Amino acid sequence: MAIVTPMQEDGTVDYRALKRLIEWQIGQGSDGIVVAGTTGESATLNEAEHCQLISKAVAMVAGRVQVIAGTGANSTQEAIYLTRCAASAGADACLLVTPYYNRPTQEGVVRHYSAIAAAVDIPQILYNVPARTCCDMDNDTVLHLSAIDNIIGLKDATGDLERLHILRAQLPEDFLLYSGDDASSREFLLAGGDGVITVTGNVAPRLMREMVDAARAGDRQGSIELDYWLQGLHKQLFIESSPIPSKWALHRMGLISKGIRLPLTWLSSECEDYLVDAMADAGIE
Repeated sequence: MAIVTPMQEDGTVDYRALKRLIEWQIGQGSDGIVVAGTTGESATLNEAEHCQLISKAVAMVAGRVQVIAGTGANSTQEAIYLTRCAASAGADACLLVTPYYNRPTQEGVVRHYSAIAAAVDIPQILYNVPARTCCDMDNDTVLHLSAIDNIIGLKDATGDLERLHILRAQLPEDFLLYSGDDASSREFLLAGGDGVITVTGNVAPRLMREMVDAARAGDRQGSIELDYWLQGLHKQLFIESSPIPSKWALHRMGLISKGIRLPLTWLSSECEDYLVDAMADAGIE
């Protein structure tokens, strides 16, 4: 579950609210927390905040579920630094987004991830989200990187299920494939994916967990019935740039303060009714 980073209205990180969110997520059945990822506004955290957030989250979780730390950057040296912070803090794994803005070649992507894996001995998950990064990781690049011992998986947010079929057929059996696209995650899991790193799970963690469990068990009809109630959230949690809608929903639920960092802004008033309706569909008042 890709957790938001709660903030006070002045933009400071709200660690009391983070503790509240983590306890709620664990109680609702989430089996892993991704901290300081895209949904956690990692792009607006400085290095010291980023490392402190990871360390605090690891301590709050206290070994009850997996903690995956977002440590990607468009600078290889910065990614190495953040990954070392996560390893020192005791994170279980790191999630590393493809280098954004630079638009590296596939060779550059391979060398970037290879350098991080060589520098820090912690399990690492590749993260491909070209809609945000303008850097699409080819299947051949994933296959090449899968040979590195501590690169253990891929989070794919393209929603392209054909990629899953190709990779599943060629990757080692123990290489983990996670969906990073809530709207297609049910079909991803039914087709052999290992899990989903979800945004929807911020707002409806128990229902999302039930859907994931049904899909992973091969229960197509059961997963379809559960996912039906989540469809509105899958869509409306991206009505404006994530995590804007998730933060608004969590604030409405009384779980976090009304805090977000520029250049992100609070949810526009004209979007609120769409999100309220989606929450009601999922049984959230």
